[in-house]
Amino acid sequence: MSTWRALVRDRRAAIGLGVLTVLALAAIFAPLIAPADPLAQNDILRTRFLAPFSSGPDNVTRWLGTDRLGRDLLSRLLYGARISLLVGGLAMTVSLAVGGAIGFTAAAAGGAVDRTLMTITDAALMFPRLVLLLVLVALSRPSLGLVVLVLGFTGWMGIARLARAEAAAILARPYVDAARALGQTRFAVILRHVVPNALTPLIVASSLGVGNAITLEAGLSFLGLGVPAPAPSWGNLIASGRDALVNAPWIAMFPGFALVLAVVACNLVADGLRDALDPSSRYDSMITVTGARGSAVNRT
Repeated sequence: MSTWRALVRDRRAAIGLGVLTVLALAAIFAPLIAPADPLAQNDILRTRFLAPFSSGPDNVTRWLGTDRLGRDLLSRLLYGARISLLVGGLAMTVSLAVGGAIGFTAAAAGGAVDRTLMTITDAALMFPRLVLLLVLVALSRPSLGLVVLVLGFTGWMGIARLARAEAAAILARPYVDAARALGQTRFAVILRHVVPNALTPLIVASSLGVGNAITLEAGLSFLGLGVPAPAPSWGNLIASGRDALVNAPWIAMFPGFALVLAVVACNLVADGLRDALDPSSRYDSMITVTGARGSAVNRT
């Protein structure tokens, strides 16, 4: 409860949570909010490239305009939020599960197992992630599940190294030695003492990773390797407007703004989580602020 209060009191985290909440609710209730079918194409010649807040031949206001096929952009933006946010969250969940399992196993086992797992992790880090994503997706037919798995299984390496470092530091603390002296097995020590205490940096890293996964999914969809059309995602919405930037800039502008908003919100929440879950960082910041004020008073 204290963590939640600290998170809400943090202005950055509160803004980020508010933005993500609005985006998530808009995605969940898209069928109720969307003014039109996101895939409907009615009288393309008369409804294409309608400007925002204008009305077509059906006298229906297009709040964000229409694209080159006459589809309502607000409806496609709302349904695209479903895919982009879902892919970002699920992909980071996969990365957290895989990376955490590998990192904790390496720290707990030690010796040859630790060296082998970390060597595999370092080898995976050698490959540029974007290039690896393009290769993996190009080898298979694009789909929502494939994009989630590819993003998840190419983003676990940093989580694994972080989990291993945190677990190794915790295993060297005196209370862990006391738990072992009481007869707890190494596996029990990992579950009861290491994992709960190592979750703070992993949660913060995962919050940052969600924004990164959303950006990567948008990049893949922009290149036509993500979620297949005509299903809307923010990436393919931006791609559909790149040929009309001069006469219809709103087609790419609104999904691009939504993408930036979501990524910035994830980063703000991650900063707030770091301060809320790590009391020492708040204490250090208080000391810094207090010292700065004291110096200013002394100078005066």
